[in-house]
Amino acid sequence: MSGPLSGVRIIEFAGIGPGPFCGMMLADHGAEVIRIDRIGAKGLVAAADRDFLNRSRKSFAVDLKATEGIGVVRALCRGADAVFEGFRPGVMERLGLGPEILLEANPRLVYGRMTGWGQTGPYAHAAGHDINYIALSGALHATGRAGQPPTPPMNLVGDFGGGGLMLAFGIVSAILNARATGRGQVVDCAMTEGSAVLMAMIYSLRAQGLWRDERGANLLDSGCHFYDAYETADGGFISIGPVEPQFYALLLQKLELASDEEFRLQNDQVRWPRLKSRLAALFRTRSRAEWCELLEATDVCFAPVMSLDEAPHHPHNVARRAFVSVDGDLQPAPRPRFSSTPSQDPASMRTGLAEVAPILSDLGYDAHRLAELRRRGVLA
Repeated sequence: MSGPLSGVRIIEFAGIGPGPFCGMMLADHGAEVIRIDRIGAKGLVAAADRDFLNRSRKSFAVDLKATEGIGVVRALCRGADAVFEGFRPGVMERLGLGPEILLEANPRLVYGRMTGWGQTGPYAHAAGHDINYIALSGALHATGRAGQPPTPPMNLVGDFGGGGLMLAFGIVSAILNARATGRGQVVDCAMTEGSAVLMAMIYSLRAQGLWRDERGANLLDSGCHFYDAYETADGGFISIGPVEPQFYALLLQKLELASDEEFRLQNDQVRWPRLKSRLAALFRTRSRAEWCELLEATDVCFAPVMSLDEAPHHPHNVARRAFVSVDGDLQPAPRPRFSSTPSQDPASMRTGLAEVAPILSDLGYDAHRLAELRRRGVLA
């Protein structure tokens, strides 16, 4: 693989959601990510070759209840830069794969731990999902429209932004430190804390008295008329966000509202509900395409709201290759871009013992021994 992480080897214990997303980010940018599936595990490997989060890595299965299976995993970790897992606290220790054991054998190892609540605390051993983690951080409370219950923003804030991406950042940071100091460490990534970090600006605005602790009443949460999505005459939607006064003035000019005294008081929150109603009525007078013709690629901070089917084919996304086809499936391309070490297009996950046999051979597992372990069901 090419990319800025080329030459980095990472061992991933198969999971769902944020763990695979972390592995995808690392593999997208050149790391050699070897995913270990558990023999007999359910819900983790179905349609694995069509799961975009699994792309660009090697995978094989190990019986983690077998002593020899644990031995294979330990051998892999001795030659790795990092390992990460997403089990509840204590699971890896009970398997004999906890950080104390693995770091003793490989002092430079970075050990990433992904959980919802963290390794410690009153909730640490409780089950949960993204909606619960962002509920505890305040992110869920702040998301939604006025007078409505909190709206889950899919699982983008907890699982992926506050979880997988945060862990990937933590792993790369710790690898840089290990290369400078020779010492690895444990990265404890809790999705509830990660989602709190994503809310840093909102907490900052709240501390300054610039954010009301209620939904749909603020600048960026659909409270104001100039930062929202509006329906068009053909049932489509457009988005506007001219927060800065010069961009707002341009929007008024384009909409022929520049002389309207009511609209000129941009930040008068008392007027926001009425101005929102007026804009909603105005935007319903033309189709989405007509508004695009008037407002697209200008400084009014405008974009049409694309559906999942439409987004890959929008001219801007096409020009930037924001989406790529992998085995016939359109999926988001690896990002961000790097000028000197560009990342190559992703590939579907490569499964099977043959994919990792050369690596295991370097660790002392010759073809005869691997065949025997496979025959006995330790490896698959």
